[in-house]
Formats: sequence, structure tokens, C-alpha cells
Amino acid sequence: MTYQEAIDWLYELRLSGSKLGLEKPTHLASVAENPQEKLKIIHVAGTNGKGSVCAMLESIYRTAGYKTGLFTSPHLVSFRERIQVNRTLISKEDVVRKVGTMKIRAQQYSKGDAPTFFEVITIMALEYFVECDCDIVLLETGLGGRLDATNIVNPIATVITPISFDHQQFLGETIEEIAGEKAGIIKPSIPVYCANQQASVTEVIEQVARDRNAPFKLVADRETNTALPGRHQRENAALAKMVVEGAGITVSALSIPQGLGEVQWQGRLECVQSGPQKFIIDAAHNPAGAQALANFLKEEFTDQRPSLLIGVLADKNWRNSLELLSPLVSSIICVPVGSERGLRPDELATFARLHCESVQSCNSLSEGLEKVVGNPLVVVAGSVYLIGEVMEEFRSAESAQEQGLNDWAIRD
Repeated sequence: MTYQEAIDWLYELRLSGSKLGLEKPTHLASVAENPQEKLKIIHVAGTNGKGSVCAMLESIYRTAGYKTGLFTSPHLVSFRERIQVNRTLISKEDVVRKVGTMKIRAQQYSKGDAPTFFEVITIMALEYFVECDCDIVLLETGLGGRLDATNIVNPIATVITPISFDHQQFLGETIEEIAGEKAGIIKPSIPVYCANQQASVTEVIEQVARDRNAPFKLVADRETNTALPGRHQRENAALAKMVVEGAGITVSALSIPQGLGEVQWQGRLECVQSGPQKFIIDAAHNPAGAQALANFLKEEFTDQRPSLLIGVLADKNWRNSLELLSPLVSSIICVPVGSERGLRPDELATFARLHCESVQSCNSLSEGLEKVVGNPLVVVAGSVYLIGEVMEEFRSAESAQEQGLNDWAIRD
């Protein structure tokens, strides 16, 4: 099996959709001799900030001398970003080896009952982390929490990042229902570390913790310094700091500020200089993310109105996101994203014109980038897909054509 053949097989699983539930991943883990039971895991759920908090925790523990495993989603350019040890991407050779093993195991299932993409890569990652002798694993949920494939683990700590509206068609129409699904990762007697939330969300999470006799800790510090820009990242850093201080893994006094000061997380308020132009690349894809981006622009660029290069998925709340960002920009350039769920740029532009005088619709990202030539400050936002495509443009990244692995649908 070649690396491309391994990716192609994963792509076939992705095309068959996703199915929420723990029966299949539990069985797959059993076949793999339950790697999750051989690892110290911090399990992270939430709507926004999951990946950032995982990256912060990873940086702190690695700084302290521990060997770290990091499992996050979605990826920006390469599938290999999802599975990292000491912030080194899993090698192509190891992807081939692990996919080969998972493919053999998957053959025991009937075609209509095959494991999903996310179920396969969750077990694949856990098994890989055991092989690498990881001291600590930072595990991000995929969708929700209660029925997410990652919820087969028994962690040393449970972390809930800020919860807002997203994936309502799967998690519930109210913020309290969504919170209940996220809180589904809480395990009996395992401490819960929670970000500041609206009162009704905190109440839901705290009640689940009480029901399961799990110690509940709400972050006390409003902000902690970190290398990642934005007030919301300083709030995420305060949460990460609280987790490390309480999780029971010894770190030196300097490891927390040093780890937070050196953390890197691509595509989140990332500034890229391209000649005389500055690009702010941010994966804001829902209103909460757009609000965080808007706050950053208000704080850091009070005397500049950037152009906004935006592409979105049709099933996201892109209208509210655009309403939050439109007052802060001088022009909006609408581009397509490489997903079957992408919204047509002309439809996006029609709505954008209700909120901004200068709006253009483009048929490709390259055309959109041509439109912003000469603009000193450009914000790129709206979709993880778009961020990955832009990163390929700027960094001459290997065009892996693997963004499609981020696409999914719920299987009946």
C-alpha cells in the first residue's frame, strides 16, 4: 500500500458518512487490545478553542519534558496534522502501516456496517500513541461528545472549552442541549475543568458533573499570557493553566509560562507577511469565532480597515458571522471553498452587499487573491477549507489534496 492508496481508502470511509455512537469504536478498540487503557489522556470538548487548548496543553507538557500525543481535527492541509507526537506529524510510512492494519480489521464488517472515517482514525491514533510510548495524550473530540468516537476513553481530566451554537442539526437546537451533548464526555470521579460560559451552559455542565460525582472546576483567571494572539486565546490559556495545575502530572514552575509562550497553532489569527501585504488568516467559521476575530481587529487595528477574503460552508451560520465582520472591513471578496458543502460565492456576495458597499464575487481563490493585490491588510476567514487552501498558496505547502477528508455527513 502506498501513502496515496492509504489516503484513498480513508477517503472512501469519509464518503460513506459518519455515525454517532460508541458501539463500533468500542469494538475496534477491543480488537486493538484497548490502547486507550494504556495512556494518560486529557479529553477536550467544546465548540470553539478545543484545538487551541489542546495545543497549549501539549506545549506545556512537552516543555516539561514529557512525550506528548496530540489528536485534533480537522486538518488544514495534510491528514497527518491530526496525529502528532511531540508536535511531529505522523510519518507517511506510519500512516500506511496503521491504515493497512485498520483496513484488515474493517473487513470483518459488512459493507453497510463498516466503521466510519473518524472511528478508524481515532483507534489508529490511540494505538500509535501507545507504540510511541507517549506520557500524555491531548485528545480533542470530533463532534459533540456524548456519542463521539473519542468518548471510549477514561481520561485523567476532562476539559470543556467555550460552548456556542454549531452543528445544531446533530447536537440540539438550544445552547443547553448542545452543552448536554458536550458534557457527555464527563466520567465518574474524573475532574472537570470548564471555561467561562453563559450561566445556563455552566449549570448544565455542573449538573452532569454532580450526577457523576466528578469534581467541577470553573476557570478563575480571566486571562493568561500566551503566544497565540487574541483575547480569546488568553482566556483559553487561563483554562489550560488551570488544567495543568490540577491534572496531577508534575511540571516545573517555568513550564507553564514557557509552554504558553512558545505554543504554535496554525490558522488561528495567524499573521503572514507577503511582500508589502499583511494577511491575517483565521479559521473563524461560526459566530463565536467571528466575534473573537472581530474583537481582535478592534483591539489591534483601530486605524485600519482591512479587506475580507471569505469563503464559507452553506450549513454554517455564515450570515451572523458576516454581520459581525462587515462593519470592520473596507471590502469583501467572496470565494469558493473546496467542499461539496461550500456556499456559492455569488450567493454569499448577495448577502454581503446588504452590509458592505464594496463586494466582489470570484470563481476561484486565485482570482480572489488577485483582487486584493495592493491592499495592505487582508483578513482571510470563513472556513477551515479556505484556510488550508490559502496556506498552500503562501507556504508552497505540498498540495496534498487531502482537505476532502474533512467532509462528512451523518450516516443513518
